[in-house]
Amino acid sequence: MKKITFFLFLFAGIFANAQSLTLKGKVVDEHNESLPGATILVKENNKGTSTDFDGKFQLNLLKGDYTIQVSYIGYNTVSKEISLDKNKEIEFTLVPNATVLEEVLVSAVRVNADVPVTFSNLSKKEIATRNLGQDIPILLNYMPSVVSSSDAGAGVGYTYMSVRGSNGERINVTVNGIPYNDAESHGSFWVNLGDFASSTENLQLQRGVGTSTNGSGAFGASLNILTDAVSEEAGGEISNSFGSYGTRKHTVKFTTGKINDHIEIAGRLSNIYSDGYVDRASSDIKSYYLQGSYTDENTLIKAVTFGGKEVTYQAWEGLTADQLKEDRRQNPYTYDNEVDDYDQNHYQLHWNEKLNENWSTNLALNYTKGAGFFEQYKAEEDAADFGNLIVDGSDVIVRRWLENDFYVVNFNTNYKTDKLNLISGISYSNYSGDHFGEVIWGSDLAENVNIRDQYYFSDAKKTDFSIFAKATFDISEKLSGYADVQGRFVNYETKGITSKRAPIDVDANFNFFNPKVGLTYKINNDNNLYTSFAVANREPNRNDFEAGVTTHETLNDLEFGWRFKSENFKLNSNIYYMNYKNQLVLTGALDDVGAPVRATSGDSYRLGLEIDADITVSDQFSIKPNVAFSSNKNRDFFITRDGTPTPQALGNTDLSFSPDIIAGNMFIFKPIDNLQFSFLSKFVGKQYMSNFGSAISDNDVLNDYFTSDFNIVYQITPNKVFKSIVFSALVNNIFNTEYVDRGYYYTYDDDWSDPNQITTVDGAGYYPQATRNFLVGVTLKF
Repeated sequence: MKKITFFLFLFAGIFANAQSLTLKGKVVDEHNESLPGATILVKENNKGTSTDFDGKFQLNLLKGDYTIQVSYIGYNTVSKEISLDKNKEIEFTLVPNATVLEEVLVSAVRVNADVPVTFSNLSKKEIATRNLGQDIPILLNYMPSVVSSSDAGAGVGYTYMSVRGSNGERINVTVNGIPYNDAESHGSFWVNLGDFASSTENLQLQRGVGTSTNGSGAFGASLNILTDAVSEEAGGEISNSFGSYGTRKHTVKFTTGKINDHIEIAGRLSNIYSDGYVDRASSDIKSYYLQGSYTDENTLIKAVTFGGKEVTYQAWEGLTADQLKEDRRQNPYTYDNEVDDYDQNHYQLHWNEKLNENWSTNLALNYTKGAGFFEQYKAEEDAADFGNLIVDGSDVIVRRWLENDFYVVNFNTNYKTDKLNLISGISYSNYSGDHFGEVIWGSDLAENVNIRDQYYFSDAKKTDFSIFAKATFDISEKLSGYADVQGRFVNYETKGITSKRAPIDVDANFNFFNPKVGLTYKINNDNNLYTSFAVANREPNRNDFEAGVTTHETLNDLEFGWRFKSENFKLNSNIYYMNYKNQLVLTGALDDVGAPVRATSGDSYRLGLEIDADITVSDQFSIKPNVAFSSNKNRDFFITRDGTPTPQALGNTDLSFSPDIIAGNMFIFKPIDNLQFSFLSKFVGKQYMSNFGSAISDNDVLNDYFTSDFNIVYQITPNKVFKSIVFSALVNNIFNTEYVDRGYYYTYDDDWSDPNQITTVDGAGYYPQATRNFLVGVTLKF
């Protein structure tokens, strides 16, 4: 009897250990619509099932580790690894093949969690909640390590962003893999991309050097934008928003959907206008987007054109400290037509081909045409400054023109297996631009001078060729490697004179080798660690050459990170060390058209810790905090002044415009399915506007600031006419904080008659941002 009892207990123990567990799941598309009839396969035992009418399935499996593969006609197959130790429920989201082909457009410049690069993504849905007219840098303000600003103070017009203390000239921007940064200045002029967020499918912000990319090298970050995906169904939308300072946005979008299952035509027209928070800092921005595409199972051919025209009243001079106290909304410019008037149009053609299950290719062509001027009134000017076209002491109105053409060819190949993802490609761009100034009026013109005679002219040509190969590969079951090599070859030529009538004769060649390596270690299904080391080199821009800088800069970037994800909690954290040689730092000063002046800073570094999380507290409430702590230093910085016998050593000083703390947070509350409240906060620590570390003056300090926004989105779904009606409201700076997030600082020498008695005069300018303001909008989708 004892033996029988023993065997009964033994059998019960074995049965309990081998009992069947239940795995339930659901399969949906990217719009959260159920996919009935999807195939579910357990790869370990080659058994499976299919989803029911509601997209649900159920499997009975023994305790253990499994790989569940889900496939559906017209959609990309996905797999998930699970550890089954109790009854579980999981969800799969499948993406249409057309969208998979869309992603090839940016595969050469993008990464995923398997690659040891620090990045954040922003989806179309996340962009839409606050897309009421403000520019992309303002919409990205709550991403980790980002600081955004605008000249007019209201987020429309000339807007800017910095990442890890690196300004826009050091952030590589691509649109569908095509370089967007201006080839000469390296800047990204968002005012020329009015309402572009309405045509953005998703974007990825890589911090640090990131992966090899096309165009000028990333010295702080790279931003990769993917435009609207091909739509399966016909539809359209009308969006209107209104708000403070006369701000309004009007957008009309349409798509034909797939015609005969292959062809789609889609487009957008937009007009954004704002008077600006700053007096007369108005913006009138008209823009368009149009795409035509052909898709089949293995092919995507897409023709895209976008662009528009902007007229923006200038506010880049900022305010002095006294003016800020007197009236923070005043604008020193008073001439009626002190405007920037510019047209820019882009034409892209993309051909993506999936050759087989392993190979795909992408060919991209681009042509960009830009032309426009900056008009300015000047009083009592010297004739020599305008080529003797005027008489000394005359008043004059000038236009400074830029006309340019930009051609790009990209070709990439992608070989992908379960254990290897290899991407290689080439990129070639050719830029030509004319810089010239015209006198369009003068109170006293010189003899034989006609209106629109030029007082300066220079032309410029730049070619940029790069070749790269990058691979992610499995080393073991848990360890994967990453290798990325790029050769970049740049030639820049310009000849003529600048707006200051100084010669600018440049013929410079740069040959760069930019290697990157890294490792990713998968601790388990929820955790991975990564580390990477990357080298980047970057040539001077046009303003640097004008200032006599001819040396390129080099960055060595070391990153170490940890990624954790579970059903209700996601965490990304990383430590970075960016070591620069000959970094071109912002001096704090501006040139005569408001562009930042840079100077070489010997050795310098940025050391930081970044943490961001996505916490689902309940079905109704979630929190998305992020914080960055950093130390940003010039090593052994010194200044040299004319008339002094030796340089003045300042030791290790703070890098300009590089706050030590940047923090953001979102509280998101969804009391019901169609209603969302978001409370967003941003803290930016103290910044120095020079590299002197207040050794000369305290006027170079920007105080820290804390602001908060409140966002409401409510959607209704009528039974007729419209698919949905979305109401949005955004209250910016809800606590009415008076703050300044950007400025400039300059010094000049007052008296050098006695080199031992140094008198330095300094000054500063500030860009006040809007106090409490609002935007409300309604979008009709049909």
